[in-house]
Amino acid sequence: MTTIAAKVILAPREQQVLEGLADGSMLAAVALRLQIREGTASGYLKLAKRKLHGVRETAAALAVAYATKAIDRPQLLDPESLYLAREQRDLVPLIAQEMTSAQMATALKRDVDIIRRDGRDLLMNLRARNRGHAITRAWQYQILTAGQVIEWLR
Repeated sequence: MTTIAAKVILAPREQQVLEGLADGSMLAAVALRLQIREGTASGYLKLAKRKLHGVRETAAALAVAYATKAIDRPQLLDPESLYLAREQRDLVPLIAQEMTSAQMATALKRDVDIIRRDGRDLLMNLRARNRGHAITRAWQYQILTAGQVIEWLR
């Protein structure tokens, strides 16, 4: 049985900043698009993260925002059209949970250098610019689901 998380309500600017980061853009570029200062955009992002169960990383904020429908979920893509090695696929939920490479290495019982290599390969295979963008792409390919994220939030 899947439990539905309560929808998180973000202010319009908080949503816009988070949605702007979802495509892998840097905060400065998002601020420029929104015609606000980077410091202001940073403030909106911090407020959004606090509302999104107090996460610290943008990747985790995106995962929680998609799971709780705080921002529009991205269009799904055919998961069969993407091949990811199991080692790369294993990293996605850990990225969403804000783990560092060292923490992932411990959790997966692998060498940290191997984790870093697999992380670079994951970004390349997902055609993602950064960890936040990787979460969006993983969501699109249905590698990361609302059920997984909601389970971590418990």
